[in-house]
Amino acid sequence: MGVINTTPDSFSDGGLYDTTEKAFRHAQQLIADGADMLDVGGESTRPGSRNAGLDEELERTVPLIKAVREVSDIPISIDTSKPEVMRQAIGAGATLINSIWALRQENSIEVAAELGVPVCLMHMQGTPGTMQKNPSYTNVVSEVMDFLQQRIDAATKAGIRQENIIVDPGFGFGKTLRHNLLLLKSLAKFKSLGVPLLVGLSRKSMIGTILDKPVDQRLYGSISTAVIAAMLGADIIRVHDVPQTIDAIAVVNALNEPEVW
Repeated sequence: MGVINTTPDSFSDGGLYDTTEKAFRHAQQLIADGADMLDVGGESTRPGSRNAGLDEELERTVPLIKAVREVSDIPISIDTSKPEVMRQAIGAGATLINSIWALRQENSIEVAAELGVPVCLMHMQGTPGTMQKNPSYTNVVSEVMDFLQQRIDAATKAGIRQENIIVDPGFGFGKTLRHNLLLLKSLAKFKSLGVPLLVGLSRKSMIGTILDKPVDQRLYGSISTAVIAAMLGADIIRVHDVPQTIDAIAVVNALNEPEVW
């Protein structure tokens, strides 16, 4: 899953793709690089970020989705918490809703069920503005798994088919470095939830803390976490650096080919 942040303040590439033209060129490059799907976001969710207004988020995402859909049938995820953005993005050609709130915002679960597309439910402790102030868990793995199971149950109860549900442990969203490492080490346990697993670790602060490097120098750390996640069962890897990660995951996939054994 190739990332397209159309915001001026995203943690990794804020401002690089903040016009439809620049974001469209980036989308074309990600497709050429071999991305299997695109994740389009019009509101930054980095720690301390501000909320984007509805019109602002629509202007950043819907024209881009329409432009991409005119030239490609690649699956497109809309990364949003707003029901109206979900509705208009799907109408423009998006095919998946990526919800950092796990569809807990008002009317979002009902709209997602009405639209009938796949959804990704992510765990987050707190809000983007407060989540990194003092994240605390008794047992981070079991608490995140319990939360995701509850959201799967809520989604199916609302009319979303289980085969349309994906889960994301939410690395970096209300977690310390230790919490993130424990989740990564225990990632295989999340397969017991019975739905596909999406993981987003690319360029995140946990990698920066481990390596003591800024965002633009976290490529090799990001590839390492992608490989670990793939080996532990992640089905979708959300990344900024598509071609490099594809090469790394190809090696993992080769190990899993039946004829190898």
